[in-house]
Amino acid sequence: MKLIIRILTVLIFSGIYTSIQSFPRFALKWNDNCAECHVNPTGGTMRNENGWYYGMYPMSLMSPRDTNLTLSPKLNDNISFGFDFRGQYLYSEEYSKTDFQNMSGAVYADIKLSSDIEVASRYDFVQQIWEAYGLLKLLPNNGYIKGGTFTPNYGIRIDDHTAYTRGGDFGIVSSTGKQGLMYTPFYTESGVEIGAYVNDWAFITASVGKPNNAQFFEADPTYTARVEFSPAIERVGFLFGGSYAAHKTKIFLPPNFIKTILATDLYGGFFGIGYDKFSLLAEYDIAKDYQGRDIKSAAAMAEFTYLITVGLEALVRYDRWDPNSGVDNDELSHIIVGLEFYPYSFIEVKTQYRFQLEEPKVDNNAVVMQIHFWY
Repeated sequence: MKLIIRILTVLIFSGIYTSIQSFPRFALKWNDNCAECHVNPTGGTMRNENGWYYGMYPMSLMSPRDTNLTLSPKLNDNISFGFDFRGQYLYSEEYSKTDFQNMSGAVYADIKLSSDIEVASRYDFVQQIWEAYGLLKLLPNNGYIKGGTFTPNYGIRIDDHTAYTRGGDFGIVSSTGKQGLMYTPFYTESGVEIGAYVNDWAFITASVGKPNNAQFFEADPTYTARVEFSPAIERVGFLFGGSYAAHKTKIFLPPNFIKTILATDLYGGFFGIGYDKFSLLAEYDIAKDYQGRDIKSAAAMAEFTYLITVGLEALVRYDRWDPNSGVDNDELSHIIVGLEFYPYSFIEVKTQYRFQLEEPKVDNNAVVMQIHFWY
C-alpha cells in the first residue's frame, strides 16, 4: 500500500513537472537532422544557435518574452558556451529505499577558428568525462572530418542510457539491470570520424579510434560505420538505417579470470517515424563475442511518444537485453512509462515508472524523477 501511494504521488506530481529528452525524435518530428540543432554533426551535447533558440522559445510551456532581456549562448562572434546539470530522485522496490543522485554537471565550449573550422569540448566535472574534437567542414555538401575524443556514431543516440542499446542502468535501481551495450555516457574514443551527406536525406559516417578505457597499446582500434536515411513524405518523417562496429572487448574469462581481449562485432538496424504529435523509434542490435567467447547477445529498444500540449509529452519505452541467445530465461527487459514537461526555458523535469521484467520474477520496479537545467 505504501508503494502504491508513493507511485501515485510521483505520477500526480509528474502532471505538474515532467520531462525526458531524446534528441533524435525532435529531428524526426521536424524532418531535420541532428546537425540542425547541435554542434556535433551526429547529435547530442552542446547545442548550436538553432538548438539554443528551440530550447528558449517553442520547446517550453512558458518562455521569457521581456524584450529588454538579452540572452545568448555566444560570448563573442567566435566563442559560444553551454552546460547541462542533472540530478534525480530514485526509489527502488528491490532495495525498499529512496535516494538522490548527482547525475552530471557538464560544461561546453565551441570556438570557431574560421567559417569551416571549429573546436568543440565537453567536460563533466561530476563524472569526470572529457570530450574534445576539431571539426573541419571542408568536404563537399556539408561533409566533415572530426578529430579528437568523442562518442562514436552507433545506433540511435537517445538521451537515456538506461536503454540496453545504450548501456543499461548500471545496477543503480536494480541489481539485475547492469547489462547492455558499451555506449554508456562514459564511453568515448580518441580517433578520427568522417561524415558525408549523400543528399538531403542520406548521411554516412565512419570512424576509427581507441576506446579511452583501454590501456596504451592494449588493443587494436575500434572501427565504426553508420548509414542513415531520413526521407519525408509531406509532414511524415522517416528514419531508417544500420550500424556496424568492430570493437575490442576487455573481459575476464573463467576459470582463472585472466584478462582477455575479444574481437567483438556489433551490428544492427534502426527505424523511426514521426508525424505531428507522434513519434516512434526502434533499434535492434546483435553483439558477437561481447559477453564471452562464442556468445551472441542482443539488445532491443522501442520508444513511442505523444505530445499532449506544448511542453508536455507522454513516453512509453520497451527495452530488452539477451546476454546469451543460447541460454533460455536469461533475458532482461523493462517497460518505462513517463511524462515529459518543459515548464520554462532551459528547465526539464522527467518522471518515470520502470516495470522490470525477468525470469524468475523479482520485485524490483523503480520510480525515477529527474530535473535538468541546460543552456
